[in-house]
Amino acid sequence: MWSQVYDPFGSMVLSTAVAAIPIVVLLGGIGIFELRAHVAALLGLAAALLVAIVFFGMPAPMAGLAAAYGAAFGLLPIGWIILNVIFLYQLTVERGDFEILRTSIGAISDDRRLQLLFIAFCLGAFFEGAAGFGTPVAVTAAMLIGLGFTPLAASGLSLIANTAPVAFGALGTPIIALAAVTGLDLHELSGMVGRQLPFFSVLVPFWLIVAFVGWRRMFEVWPPILVAGVSFAIPQYLVSNFHGPWLVDIVASVVSMASLALFLRVWQPANPMRSVSESDDANAVTPSSGNNGSDANARPAHSRAAVRRAWMPWLVLSAFVFLWGTPQVRAALDGVWSLKLPVVGLHEAVQKMPPVVAEPKVEAAIFNFNALSATGSGILLAAIISGLLLGYGPGGLIRMYARTLYLVRFSLLTIACMLAIGFVTRYSGVDATLGLALANTGWLYPLFGTYIGWLGVMLTGSDTSSNVLFGGLQRVTAEQLGIDPVLMAAANSSGGVMGKMMDAQSIVVASTATRWYGHEGSILRFVAFHSVALATLVGVLVLGQAYMWPLKLLAP
Repeated sequence: MWSQVYDPFGSMVLSTAVAAIPIVVLLGGIGIFELRAHVAALLGLAAALLVAIVFFGMPAPMAGLAAAYGAAFGLLPIGWIILNVIFLYQLTVERGDFEILRTSIGAISDDRRLQLLFIAFCLGAFFEGAAGFGTPVAVTAAMLIGLGFTPLAASGLSLIANTAPVAFGALGTPIIALAAVTGLDLHELSGMVGRQLPFFSVLVPFWLIVAFVGWRRMFEVWPPILVAGVSFAIPQYLVSNFHGPWLVDIVASVVSMASLALFLRVWQPANPMRSVSESDDANAVTPSSGNNGSDANARPAHSRAAVRRAWMPWLVLSAFVFLWGTPQVRAALDGVWSLKLPVVGLHEAVQKMPPVVAEPKVEAAIFNFNALSATGSGILLAAIISGLLLGYGPGGLIRMYARTLYLVRFSLLTIACMLAIGFVTRYSGVDATLGLALANTGWLYPLFGTYIGWLGVMLTGSDTSSNVLFGGLQRVTAEQLGIDPVLMAAANSSGGVMGKMMDAQSIVVASTATRWYGHEGSILRFVAFHSVALATLVGVLVLGQAYMWPLKLLAP
C-alpha cells in the first residue's frame, strides 16, 4: 500500500508549482509551441511520470501501470467512439449523401447561424445526454464541416456548445458518480445542478452565436436563440428537480429541437446569412451573407427519397446511441460478455489521504472491458447497418474502415496519452495537490471551488472523472468552512462542464472530426477565453448561492 502525499516539499506553493508541470508541458506544447497533439501528449506523459515518481514518491511500477490503465481507458470507450463516428461520416461522404443532408438542413433554415444553433446546441445536447464521452463533439463537428463551416469554426463552436448539457450527460452518469463518491443524496445533487445550469442553458446559445458572428449579427436572430435556450432550460430544471438526473438532457434536447423547428416555420431572419467563407487567416472565421458556393438553396432540389436516405444513417445512429445508453440494454449486453480486469499492482494499492477525503480511502483500479455495451459498439453497428442500406458491400465496408483507422491513427494515440496523463496524476495525487491549492481560499471558496471542477475536467476530459476525483474534497472542505456540501459538490460538476471545451482530449476529438489534426493549438486558443469566462460566471453564481439573497434561495 502506498499513501498519496500532497505536499512533498513542505510548501504548498512549491508543491503546486511542481504539480502543474504536466499541464504546462501539455497545453504549452499544443497552444504555444504548436506541437502536433500526439507529440505534446507524449511529452506531457513523460512530465507526469517524472513528477509522480521523482517528486511525489509514487513507485515507478505503479506509475507505469496507472499510465497503461489510462491509455486503455482512452481507447475504450473514448477512442472506440471516435473511430466509429468518423467511419459513419466517411461512409456518408463517400456516397454523396452528406451533401444531400447538408442541403436538406436548409429546409429548417438557410441561415448559417440557425443551422449552427440547431446542430451544435440542440442536436449535440441529445448526443451528450444519450452517450457523452466525446460523441456530441465528434458528430456535430463532422456535420458542421460538411455544411461548409471552416475547420476552426466547426471545432471550436462544437466545443463551446457542448457545455451546459454535460453535467447530465450519458443518462446522468456524472451526477450518479458524484453521489456515489460523496455520499450525498442523488436527488439533492441533481436538483442543485438543475438550479445552476439552466441559467447557462439560456446564456450559452447566445454566447455560441456571438463567438461565431459577433454581437451585431447575433441580435438579428435573437428570438430563435432565446427559444432554443429557454425551451432547453425549463425542462432541464423541471426534470432534474422533480425526476432525477437520468433523462434531463434527452427530454430537454428533444423539447428544444422541436421548439426551434416549430418557431422557424413562422419566423425567419430579415437578413439571412447563407454562407460561411474562409478568410486568408487560418485562425479567423469570416461569415458573409453573400453566396460563395456554400448556399444550400443554390443547389438542385433533391427528391424526398434522396433526403430520407441522407438522413437515415444519422437517425439510425441516434436510435442506437439512445438504446446503448439505457441501463437495461447495457446490463443485457454486459450479461452476454463483459470482463472486469483488476490492474494487478495498482488496484487497491494506492490510498487517498485527508484532507482530500474525510478518512483514508483505498483506490480501485478495475478496467471494464465491456466491448459489447460500449457506446462505440452501438455506433459501429449503426454504421454497418447504414453502410449496407447505402449500398456498400462487406468488402467496401472493410476498405472504408481500414481507411478510417489510418485517418485517425494519431488521434487514437493522442487520446490514449491524454488519458494516461490523467490517470497518472490521479493515482499519484498530483491533481489533488492542485485542487487543495484552490481549496485554501477561505470565504472565496465557492468561487474557487468551482474552478476545481473546471480544472478536473480539463485534466481528465470527463465531468464524471472530475466528480470522482474532487467530489470528496468538495464535501470535506465545504463542511470545514460551514458551506452547504451539496452546493459545492454540485458546483464541481457545474463548473466542470465549462472545462470540457478546453480539455485536450475533446480538442483532439474535434480536430479529428473536422480532419484538421495538427491544428489543435489554434482550437485551444479559440476556446480558452470562452472556457475561463464561463467557468468564472458559474463561480460567481455559486458564490451568490452561498452568501447572497436572492440567489441563496436557489440553494436548499
